[in-house]
Amino acid sequence: MTFPVLSAGTSAYNLQRSLRFRSSASAYLNRTPASASNRRTWTWSAWVKRGTFANNVSALFSAGADVNNFNELRFTDLNSGVFDFTFVTGGADTARITTTPVYRDPSAWYHVVVALDTTQATAANRVKIYVNGVQVTSLTTATYPTQNSTWYVNAANAHGLGATVAVGRYFDGYLTEVNFIDGQALTPSSFGSTNAVTGVWQPARYTGTYGTNGFYLPFTNLTSTTTLGNDFSGNSNNWTTNNISLTAGVTYDSMTDVPTLTSPTAANFAVLNPLNVVGATISGGNLNTSTGTTQGFTVGTIGIPTTGKYYFEVTNGSTTAPAQVSIGLQVQASPPTSFSAAGGYTLYLGYAGATANLYINNNGTNSSANVVSTTASDVLNLAYDASTGKLWLGYNNVWKNSSGATDGAANPATGANPTITISAGLSLFPFHHVYSNTASINFGQRPFAYTPPSGFVALNTFNLPSSTIPAGNKFMGATLYTGTSATQTITNSGGMQPDLVWTKARSNLSNQAWFDSVRGGSKVLFSDLADAEYTGTYISSFNSNGFTIGATPSSALNLSGYTYVAWQWKANGAGVTNTAGSITSTVSANTTSGFSVVTYTGTGSTATVGHGLGVAPSMLIVKRRNSTGDWGVYHASLSANGAVFLNLTDAYSTPGPWNNTAPTSSQFTIATGSFLNANGGTYVAYCFTPIAGFSAFGSYTGNGSTDGPFIYTGFRPRWIMCKSTTEVGSWTMIDTSRIGYNANNYTLYADLTNTDQGYLTADIVSNGFKIRVTGTGTSFNTSGQSYIYACFAENPFKNALAR
Repeated sequence: MTFPVLSAGTSAYNLQRSLRFRSSASAYLNRTPASASNRRTWTWSAWVKRGTFANNVSALFSAGADVNNFNELRFTDLNSGVFDFTFVTGGADTARITTTPVYRDPSAWYHVVVALDTTQATAANRVKIYVNGVQVTSLTTATYPTQNSTWYVNAANAHGLGATVAVGRYFDGYLTEVNFIDGQALTPSSFGSTNAVTGVWQPARYTGTYGTNGFYLPFTNLTSTTTLGNDFSGNSNNWTTNNISLTAGVTYDSMTDVPTLTSPTAANFAVLNPLNVVGATISGGNLNTSTGTTQGFTVGTIGIPTTGKYYFEVTNGSTTAPAQVSIGLQVQASPPTSFSAAGGYTLYLGYAGATANLYINNNGTNSSANVVSTTASDVLNLAYDASTGKLWLGYNNVWKNSSGATDGAANPATGANPTITISAGLSLFPFHHVYSNTASINFGQRPFAYTPPSGFVALNTFNLPSSTIPAGNKFMGATLYTGTSATQTITNSGGMQPDLVWTKARSNLSNQAWFDSVRGGSKVLFSDLADAEYTGTYISSFNSNGFTIGATPSSALNLSGYTYVAWQWKANGAGVTNTAGSITSTVSANTTSGFSVVTYTGTGSTATVGHGLGVAPSMLIVKRRNSTGDWGVYHASLSANGAVFLNLTDAYSTPGPWNNTAPTSSQFTIATGSFLNANGGTYVAYCFTPIAGFSAFGSYTGNGSTDGPFIYTGFRPRWIMCKSTTEVGSWTMIDTSRIGYNANNYTLYADLTNTDQGYLTADIVSNGFKIRVTGTGTSFNTSGQSYIYACFAENPFKNALAR
């Protein structure tokens, strides 16, 4: 299988293979050392990609004498996802370290390091857990082993990878680059480094010594299942594989799914998303599906780019009636509740033994049944050219036309006779459905059943387009600081000069303060108030890497002992004259990041205002400066006939101030006599357009469940703001700076003076966010209510790690 090269990797050290552990097959590796070694001090390091969350305990590494005496590194608690290191003696926990953060991101890779050193006098230094290069210090349970105690790892007893010896508790997912260092307690810097361009933690080859029982498992020797467990440290501490398969087909477990952008066939691959599933059970590293008497609907973890050619397959499991299976694309990021729904483009099979009825769904229009012969492992094929919208759907490598009949002239390689032509540029997602059946999807992480058409590539992060913004903190920051009631300089992590600074006290009540470089740092507006602009020595300068706070005391900015967050966006300095609209405006625009600050003076008559972005904004926030007035918000998910208001909890209402006219690539419209266009009124507008891999503006419908909607953004978010448009509710904001882990994200509200609220709101993950709050009263997830959101990135999904 050969793919064209689309881009280069960003890591100097690229991995080649991972090993899939299927908990349904009781897959694991085991080894018993010939002799005991250092039982007080060691380090375990591995890259981990999670599969199903349905297991109560998923063991990564273990050692023990029997079911009552063992050590275990594991993910624990059904669907909770905390990481746990246990020391069990006589059937009881003697010591246990449990993280407060939860790790339930199935779409990308974690780097996990555990270092044990019981010789340390300080208890907290005896066990250290690191995830993605950072030590986890927030712990729910922290009962440390006693000083100088010896344990089961490195004893001459059974050791396990992917299971707990003599107990089971099988891990589902992928492991690669497993290092065990006997006799040393190391930090992550021995196994990884921070990429200078993206700021993302990445693998590095361990170059130190391993010790007597140390080992290194890259899982790259594919000669047999025996050699898959070979130790490459030089120690020959080989491991035995159990229920691991190299048989071609759906059980093949040597994968090219890795945490580096190695090649078109080795990178982080799409899998089915357990955060975004209806009715189906997902297993086998999130590549297998099954259902009983319910319809099961799933989508992939990677959205289809709007350019490029992509191929994937589904292998059917059963031909016994009433088994069903589908492959396709769909517009919605969330699973539909029908394989024949509008917004879907699918091939569907209904089995009746030796034959099956084959249908094509074209955006809700379904073909008549076509009877086809069946085989034991039918393969459904999909090839999609996103640049042209041409979609080919096939069955056992025979392409079909829109009626479901065989089309001998269809040829994805030449672009001939597609099954369906979809409007180009749509945001589409891989779709898979099963009923009374089992099936397996393949995005290319294992060998395809059929050779992809020439020019078509696997769906993985290497083959995604590179974002123009590989590190989000170069254009948007969330910086924490403590007030001093005196002049102080605040430095952001991205080394960027902000043009919009929005500050809020976290520890105390305060207003929501907005400053920008076009109005100048002496001018402040408060988004929780309709008040006119205030003047003072607030921000004395916007610096190349942050801002300097002036001498005017303000609870919203710099009172002594208060803790603060400063959200910052980069535009383009003090601004220039813009004549694109009927009103001349002053614009500071950054077309790379899709953000501009605009000031203008109203005329009282319908008018247009230039925004400088070159692309139609998806969100506008506009406020009058020289008098009171509400903060008008336009959002592309809402009709331009109405508005919501940043300082109010009101639902969307009409009429709005936009003259029922959506913004264009050069200007936005303000209506006659509206509160955003008073004759002589002065205004500021903050304009945002989506940038792939950096910002997203969309909508979703709440379900009132802690298993809430999953919102795909195509990046790992740094900052999220949501607002109900169909009921009263505040503007809820979370970010990755104020607590830094899932799921206890602190919330603030753009329209309120509240302090940080410690709600379980959402999991922020590598490709979007998953809502975890029940809804009513939270302004985030009330069942049946509609919400809009704005979101900015830490990193594009192409480069992101799991969170």
